[in-house]
Amino acid sequence: MLRRRTAGFTLLEIMVVLLIIGISVTVVLLNVNGPERKDQLKQQAERFKALCTMASEYAILNQRQLGLRVEPNSYYFVVLDDEQKWQLIENNKLFAEHKLADDFTLELNLDDLPWQQDDNLFDQGVFDETLSVSDDETSIGDEEEKPLPPPQVWLFSSGDITPFSLTFTFDPLNNTEIPAYFKVEAPDALPLTMTEALERP
Repeated sequence: MLRRRTAGFTLLEIMVVLLIIGISVTVVLLNVNGPERKDQLKQQAERFKALCTMASEYAILNQRQLGLRVEPNSYYFVVLDDEQKWQLIENNKLFAEHKLADDFTLELNLDDLPWQQDDNLFDQGVFDETLSVSDDETSIGDEEEKPLPPPQVWLFSSGDITPFSLTFTFDPLNNTEIPAYFKVEAPDALPLTMTEALERP
């Protein structure tokens, strides 16, 4: 009489199953989480491209000079007022400061050179908001009204734009995801272009 095999799994079979599950989870993380962050980065680049177009059209329609200020993890638009001072654009949240996720970064290039976070080149003219000169004395402006840092990019009422490129980078915090890069470029007028790079530009 034949004996039935005792039900259950051997240790080797259990280890093989666990290995397969581990590989499956890794594949899912690579195929889902990675592209998800890449898609989110692309959406951020597309948003910026659309906003730049809107800002340029705003400058033309309202005959105002606008500026773009880029920080390592954020950007916003400003307008030059009648006193030749840069101000935030009121009543328009689209042009307000927009911050990216912590693992997204921005790199601005002007004339194919990376922009350094140094405003020494803009100490004169419309950027000298804190120094006021009179016949009697030279005085420093009100410290409570700290001027905004000058924009690196101008959007003129004529439709011209300071030539620039802005690279959006996704730098993963672990080794299970793949870095991603998108570059938005502006020659000297609309339209802007957006391209994807396989490696850091």
